[in-house]
Amino acid sequence: MGGFSLDGGVLRITLDRPESLNSFTGELLNEVAGIIETHGQDENVRVIVLTGAGRAFSSGADLAEVNSTQDVGEETLDTANRLIRAIRAVPKPVVAAVNGLAAGVGCSVALAADLTVAKESAYFLLAFAGVGLMPDGGATALVPAAVGRARAVRMAMLGERIGARQAEDWGLITQAVPDEEFQDTVDSLVAKLATGPTVAYAQTKRAFNATVLAGLETALEAEREGQTALFRTADFAEGTAAFREKRRPNFQGK
Repeated sequence: MGGFSLDGGVLRITLDRPESLNSFTGELLNEVAGIIETHGQDENVRVIVLTGAGRAFSSGADLAEVNSTQDVGEETLDTANRLIRAIRAVPKPVVAAVNGLAAGVGCSVALAADLTVAKESAYFLLAFAGVGLMPDGGATALVPAAVGRARAVRMAMLGERIGARQAEDWGLITQAVPDEEFQDTVDSLVAKLATGPTVAYAQTKRAFNATVLAGLETALEAEREGQTALFRTADFAEGTAAFREKRRPNFQGK
């Protein structure tokens, strides 16, 4: 589910559910958060890399699990927030190596990293509105902090795919690279961070958390309140049914 290795000061974590495009279950979210919380405090860890197995980074929350019961949906939301908090709190730089689709909370996780590098073929998608939900995983703070409110609202309400090159142009991610250069680019960046001034990186990250991302905790709480209410709506039930049946949803606004 969430494999990891530690070598040369680099903690590599791989989302490993390729059959579902690495969709997040509560179990996987907790597993990855636990790895970061535990091993991120190890003085031998200098940098953390988060990537996906197969052809996607993550397609977002596993809708089958989220839609099973109200309690399970809320639990998945809480574990997603735990992972976002872990990424931002760990005193080591976190690199998201986005090897493909990053959608829904998968997009939130990718953007919570300190540096986000993506294949040119990858794209970013706040897919929540398509199933009658709102962005979560801190996206309502992370995205406007990077690209401004207008573009954030565009992504959140219109659900447009933002290609990696456009994401770089917008300032949403650090870098988009040709697919064939992706791994070498990530490895070079990670090697530089692993031999860099770790304490200075930690203080830099703390300052960004306190300034640019000062509203993240408020966003997480507001998202939780809004999303749990939306789990109970007819639009969410219709959205998930349409997703399973591969058709356009017929939202009624209730």
